[in-house]
Amino acid sequence: MNKPALETTPLMRRNTVDIVRASLKRRYARERRFRLLGATAVILGLIFVALLFADIILKGYTAFQQTYVRLPVTLDAEAIDPEGTRSQEVIADADYMELIRNALYQLFPEVTDRRERRLLTSMISVGAPQLVRKHVLAHPEQIGTTQELWILAGADIDMLIKGHIDRRLPESERRVKDQMLSWISRLEAEGRVAKRFNTLFFTNSTSREPELAGIAGALMGSFYTLLLTLILSFPIGVGAAVYLEEFASRNRWNDLIEVNINNLAAVPSIVFGLLGLAVFIGFFGVPRSTPLVGALVLTLMTLPTIIIASRAALKSVPPSIREAALGVGASPLQTQFHHVLPLAMPGMLTGTIIGMAQALGETAPLLMIGMIAFIVDIPHGFTDMATVLPVQIYLWADSPERGFVERTSAAIMVLLAFLFAMNLAAVLLRRRFERRW
Repeated sequence: MNKPALETTPLMRRNTVDIVRASLKRRYARERRFRLLGATAVILGLIFVALLFADIILKGYTAFQQTYVRLPVTLDAEAIDPEGTRSQEVIADADYMELIRNALYQLFPEVTDRRERRLLTSMISVGAPQLVRKHVLAHPEQIGTTQELWILAGADIDMLIKGHIDRRLPESERRVKDQMLSWISRLEAEGRVAKRFNTLFFTNSTSREPELAGIAGALMGSFYTLLLTLILSFPIGVGAAVYLEEFASRNRWNDLIEVNINNLAAVPSIVFGLLGLAVFIGFFGVPRSTPLVGALVLTLMTLPTIIIASRAALKSVPPSIREAALGVGASPLQTQFHHVLPLAMPGMLTGTIIGMAQALGETAPLLMIGMIAFIVDIPHGFTDMATVLPVQIYLWADSPERGFVERTSAAIMVLLAFLFAMNLAAVLLRRRFERRW
């Protein structure tokens, strides 16, 4: 016998609807809480990033200005070019610090004590004579005249003018003496103190004096290192990706290679530094602290990123492109070079730029191969001693002087600007050339 169907009463239907509605309310409430947590996490992340950038900018923007003092410097012909030959060698050998001292003594004739005169001279940077020498070499016709020249101030005076040293503090708690404060106040009242754009930050290499320290050497070192890294890593990475994706047969050896490439992308960068130290420097004898050995190490580090991105770009090309090319008689190699690679190149370039941006910001592997050395000269080739911008930031951050604090933050701002530009270029390249199938 068939059992009678279970009858549903209106009360039972109401109970079922209420249960479903209550369940929906709970699910919707959980979804709202999840969305709220996600939005909160994003907002907190943005706030922390904004605070970090604000801290860097507030500490570093003052480094783009430098304090100068205007002095009436007498370019004495007897001191600069006594024979009147206007020889570049003779002019370059003159004692320009003595000329700057005489200009200071002329402005402050009441300062006669030897100790006070030494204190007065300390307001001027030790690099000021080189700048005056450069000016005289560029304008030899001014020899024998008195010129109002802007002389580079010392680091302490620069920090005082920028407000990093509080004038209201007792003399024992600041580096600038009361007597120096009175001299500076007098020069300010006469309009002889000004902050000017700090061109030295972009034209000088590193220095032990904060007011003379610049990033030109580190920028050129980074340029040569990244250029050689690009020359080495791009063709090798693209070639490996094309072989593994298009030509390699599926066997356990190729599978092992693919697994190792994916694992290498997650290896800490300092391991590549140790590898470069042991292999390139220890075994092959490549000169340390040069863009050449730095590029070799960074090439090993960026290759997995470029290979993975290039393989993804090749996979994005529809199989119909390959089939059509092969169908009209193109060889497999012609298919790749004439049809597949041009379509995959935007993705490959994007991955390469991201890899180069990663290499630009690396410090640990370069520390291992000796690019932490104090190098004053600006490199002019791949085998010259050099450092790079991240390592320069690391060196300045270790200095306790206040002048290097602002230069550290300013160098970070320059590095971030390059990283943003490279990532923006990657995005624009992808949007400009990417095809959607």
